Amino acid sequence: MKNEIKIISFYLPQFHVIPENDEWWGKGFTDWNNVRKGFVYLKGQEQPRVPLNDNYYDLTDIDTLRWQADLMAKYNIYGQCFYHYWFDGKLLLEKPSELLLENKDIPIRFCFSWANEPWARTWDGKNHCVLMPQKYGGKKDWRKHFDYLLPFFKDERYIKENDCPMFIIYKSSSIEDCGEMMENWNQLAVKHGFKGIHFVQTLRGKGDEKRNLPFKAKVEFEPSRTFYKIPFIDLTMRRIRRLLVANINRIFNTTIPLSKAWAFSYIAHYSLSRKSTEGTYAGAFVGWDNTARKGIKSTIVLPATEDEFEEYLSEKIRIAKEIYKTNYLFINAWNEWAEGTYLEPDTSHQYSYLEVIKKICK
Repeated sequence: MKNEIKIISFYLPQFHVIPENDEWWGKGFTDWNNVRKGFVYLKGQEQPRVPLNDNYYDLTDIDTLRWQADLMAKYNIYGQCFYHYWFDGKLLLEKPSELLLENKDIPIRFCFSWANEPWARTWDGKNHCVLMPQKYGGKKDWRKHFDYLLPFFKDERYIKENDCPMFIIYKSSSIEDCGEMMENWNQLAVKHGFKGIHFVQTLRGKGDEKRNLPFKAKVEFEPSRTFYKIPFIDLTMRRIRRLLVANINRIFNTTIPLSKAWAFSYIAHYSLSRKSTEGTYAGAFVGWDNTARKGIKSTIVLPATEDEFEEYLSEKIRIAKEIYKTNYLFINAWNEWAEGTYLEPDTSHQYSYLEVIKKICK
């Protein structure tokens, strides 16, 4: 099926050592430590997830970025959306994107999604067990943030729309003065020769932005968006089960998983049926299983078969073109190994999801 859709995948830069993770999780920690801890709790699970050829890479190794660039070119991945971690002037996990910036010969188109949540020991971005709090500051702080991003925006590989660098905000509802900050950045961008910033709002399904802010587009973040749009009766029954099982585990010291696994086809159905408004960038996913991080409290969507993924992605592309009338589709994710949603080859599916993209997006 011929189309003009540009596939962008979300990119986790958590696969290299940083001092903060050494302090919080133990020396030498990267997300591969979590991935290796995956365990089968339910029938149909694929745990632990193992990268093909045991490729437990280090994102500070330039050869890793070159390998990823080759994969992207071979399988028609248009670009990567790097998660960007900025905490009122404090950066985390910035080295992979800085390494890419330094090496202009690596042909990876990219943009940023500001994952503006606090870092928590529970891996959920909530305000308990906080390791790194999130603050936003004022104009002086916004300028400092913009100045850090400017060299990336100026890079010819940085994804732009109408000469405006694309910048996704994950949780704008948490930023009290978000509108003022965005207008400030737009003004700064114009001063540096752009037409503004192409701000994109993330549709997560819960706590989405209600204010009229100067976003140019929205992006569906899957499967999070769909988890909050599943029929009420289904969600209620599962919540009741979680409470009952949690009590059984507490009383009898058992380790029964709190939730049953979702079939990929079930979640995909609601991902396709719940349409967003015109101008939205479509979102897709390949599965979900955060057992490596959450253990028996995990949420599990069984991996898609190659046929299921092809059918799902083909329909998402049709929706993007005919209903949303946009030409970007964001996949969650390139390398979210500990959450069980990734395009990179593993021992179970190898290159199958990438082959689907190559087949569809010619």
